[in-house]
Amino acid sequence: MFSLQTIFGKGDKFYGLLEASAEAALLSARALGTMLAEGAETPALDQFRVARKREKDLFAQINLELVNTFVTALEREDIEALAGALYKIPKTVEKFAERHALFADRLQEVDYSSQAAMLERACDVIVSMVGELRGGIKLDVMHALNERMQSIESEADRLLLDLYGNLFSDSADAAGLMVRKDLFELLEKAIDRCRDAGNVIYHIALKNS
Repeated sequence: MFSLQTIFGKGDKFYGLLEASAEAALLSARALGTMLAEGAETPALDQFRVARKREKDLFAQINLELVNTFVTALEREDIEALAGALYKIPKTVEKFAERHALFADRLQEVDYSSQAAMLERACDVIVSMVGELRGGIKLDVMHALNERMQSIESEADRLLLDLYGNLFSDSADAAGLMVRKDLFELLEKAIDRCRDAGNVIYHIALKNS
């Protein structure tokens, strides 16, 4: 009995790795909120690179552990899918931060704070959803979290339409218009990445409830 518990217990490491991956995504979202609040003309990108490297290292470690672990806590394809979905969140946030830093001096009057706040809320939900995978899945709790995620994503879609309306009302600066549009869409894409991760987690919950 002890040997079986030891074998099956090795699969639990994936919960910790996935939880750390979700936290790295949240770290990148918080870094974005801080960067936008500071409004510097030359924003620092160190926090985004730290979060991105952390996520990249965790992604590599998860893949290595899948090769070396005989028994996993969740199905292998589900672990792979979730790790891949989480990996894309800081990647997209860092891309926004890098492009914003290039044009920060021309974006002082552009407000990205609403979308950034939604992104942080979405990452908070992802952290909660990943945490719910450990120690038995409560489907009602997971369903409520997934509904919250879908609501955030829908709200972000509506906000983007409003932002488009405001954006195209001022078409004097065509180059600036395209930069602002690209950045709004990158933030929307980051929120969509959170939705995608939430969908993977909810699918795992349904399979294992």
